[in-house]
Amino acid sequence: MGTNMIEEYNKIQKDLFERMSKDFEVGLNNVKTVAGVDLAYWKVDEQEWAVCCIVVLDYNTKKVLEEKYVVDKIEEPYIPGYLAFREVPIFLKAYSKLQIEPDVLFFDGNGYLHPRHMGLATHAGIIIDKPSIGVAKSYYKINGVDYKMPEKSEKSYTDIIIGNEVYGRALRTKDDVKPIFISIGNKIDLDTATIMTINMIDENSRIPIPTRLADLMTHKMRKKHILL
Repeated sequence: MGTNMIEEYNKIQKDLFERMSKDFEVGLNNVKTVAGVDLAYWKVDEQEWAVCCIVVLDYNTKKVLEEKYVVDKIEEPYIPGYLAFREVPIFLKAYSKLQIEPDVLFFDGNGYLHPRHMGLATHAGIIIDKPSIGVAKSYYKINGVDYKMPEKSEKSYTDIIIGNEVYGRALRTKDDVKPIFISIGNKIDLDTATIMTINMIDENSRIPIPTRLADLMTHKMRKKHILL
């Protein structure tokens, strides 16, 4: 991995960040559909493959409206902090197959909670110019800063503050379960992202329904394609 590629990636992230918005212009009352996005990887004869799954739901009824996926070779190497460069191309292919355009997208991963505020949820959200939310199951430590554990009760949260700036939230979606880590992607504010995430929790999981269904779908599709 040459320094030239890192420099180019940094420039792209910087340029994208200048286009990012924290304003939720859609308005919570106007949200009709949401989507969950997740990816899974595997190798065949040293060639890396991935599947990107997108599940679209009715925001109010939680009914699944559409499911799409794409399987593709992954040629970009894994570099910490630049994961989106591996994942955005296959995401865009899957997104282009959707018949229903979601109002807000939930990504299994980070958004603003990133050294340069450019996790997958932000990177992809800016490119498609849609509101997006990052939802991570584990904490991505930045500059050695730990998060403060929220209280044990459902809906409790603590802001993740790094260098006097709020990067995201540790959110307890159920009593006594491990927190999840939410951050804005694009065109949304953290309070709205928190409200929407809480609204998409059901009795089955601490993870919001859209990304949980997308995650389940990736496991199913990965198994299917490994067996082919």
